[in-house]
Amino acid sequence: MVEKTMMLGKPVTAVWEITMGCNMRCKHCGSGCSTALPGQLSTEEALKVCDELGAMGLQWVTISGGEPTTRDDWPLIAARLHKNGVIPNMITNGWLFDEGILELAIHAGVGTIAFSVDGLKETHDFIRREGSFVRIMQAMELCRSREIDVKAITTINKMNLGELKELKKQLVLRGVKGWQVQMGFPMGNMANHSGMVIEPGDIDTVIDLAYQCMVESSIEVILGDCLGYFNLKEIELFKKRCGGTYSRQGCTAGKYTFGILHNGDILGCTSIRDKEFIEGNIRQTPLKDIWENPNHFSWNRNMKKESLAGFCQKCRFGDRCLGGCSNSKLTIGGSVYAENQYCSYNYANKKRIKQYEHIKTEDLIAMARKFAAKGYCQLAETALFVVLQRAGTESNVNLLNLYGYVSFRLGNYHVALKANDKVLQLEPNEVYALKGKGLCLSRLGSPEEGIALLRKAVSLTDENFMDPYLDLAIVLSENGHQEEAISVIEQGRQRSQQFVAQSQKLYQQLKGLG
Repeated sequence: MVEKTMMLGKPVTAVWEITMGCNMRCKHCGSGCSTALPGQLSTEEALKVCDELGAMGLQWVTISGGEPTTRDDWPLIAARLHKNGVIPNMITNGWLFDEGILELAIHAGVGTIAFSVDGLKETHDFIRREGSFVRIMQAMELCRSREIDVKAITTINKMNLGELKELKKQLVLRGVKGWQVQMGFPMGNMANHSGMVIEPGDIDTVIDLAYQCMVESSIEVILGDCLGYFNLKEIELFKKRCGGTYSRQGCTAGKYTFGILHNGDILGCTSIRDKEFIEGNIRQTPLKDIWENPNHFSWNRNMKKESLAGFCQKCRFGDRCLGGCSNSKLTIGGSVYAENQYCSYNYANKKRIKQYEHIKTEDLIAMARKFAAKGYCQLAETALFVVLQRAGTESNVNLLNLYGYVSFRLGNYHVALKANDKVLQLEPNEVYALKGKGLCLSRLGSPEEGIALLRKAVSLTDENFMDPYLDLAIVLSENGHQEEAISVIEQGRQRSQQFVAQSQKLYQQLKGLG
């Protein structure tokens, strides 16, 4: 099988932790920040990074930490980014924020100032620092007085989940237009407070809130990459944010974005900071060379649906989102290839499985057939998956054929191949399974083997089932055997009058008449 790698594009944005120093000890801090660590980039080194970022054409860079305002030269870094045509945005906890810092931010060309707000007063202060809620509200009001673009960022956990509606009112009251919400993961400081991590079903609660805010036009709620995917309300939210299109494709680490740590280490995402994910250091290698190295960020750039685990491997959206947020998979499942348990679509499927487990086998089979006939292949696959776990069904050729069909339609070629193999072990000349296996092998990079099986299916089929002719012609054409594909179609048309109409469109295309 030929491996395909993604075409390398230009990076769009980056997150830069300019310091690990922080004046808070937040219970959910994924970076575990406290004091500035040895090895922090000097001012001169940081300004050089700004020049490199500008040369690479990044649109904006988010300056974070730690707490970026604890580093005295943060205004110089922001200003240098701005000078290079890169919009500097900043995330701050607001503790030090006053008119002086605001003036420095404005003068440096900071585009957006985002304040971390993690609940109402009591909850926020417990998570962060006593008195910080009042300070951050004052900071927001100060920015509003100068008409500065202000956003709020909330890391959602079990403590603040029930406060989001009231928190929204507080943010709207202070003129906040954008509110990014993200999930807290059991990493950094939060690894010691893992009981605060929300449940998979809570993702829908957050999406519902965001959707309601959109309907009432109160505040734009921006769902982090860890919140989604393919929930109908989330789709509408994303469409509105992106001008009517839904193009969400999961983790962008190393594809369009990257992270810079305090010491110049480069990785795909600052949340995925294990040593194995560090691609280089700007002190040794120019940033552009790190980005353009074809061996770097391979864990995400070369990720494929079939390399994922669990439901993600057979999800109909798997080729698009590739399991969604990599940090969610890593911290919850132990690997960037693990099943994303915090995906809304996955959660809905798991709920559906529990419902199906209480339905009689014959009724569930009937449902699966109806779903498949209507093209609802994910629903059909789920129903059949439940059925095939039951005793006495694992050797049912008709069920296995149907499971192979819907799996193929979902792009789950390895799963479909296993189903076809099971049928052929029971009935070696079963035409539908031969055809199915041939198509699977062709899609998996073994076209000659696939063509051989499709030819065998053609030789064994009858006039009542002419699909093997059509599928063989398609695979032959896809692999450069145009004349042979035409010949196969013509043989089928001579054999069956019904096949003439069935094959007409493809026949015209192959003959250059379409």
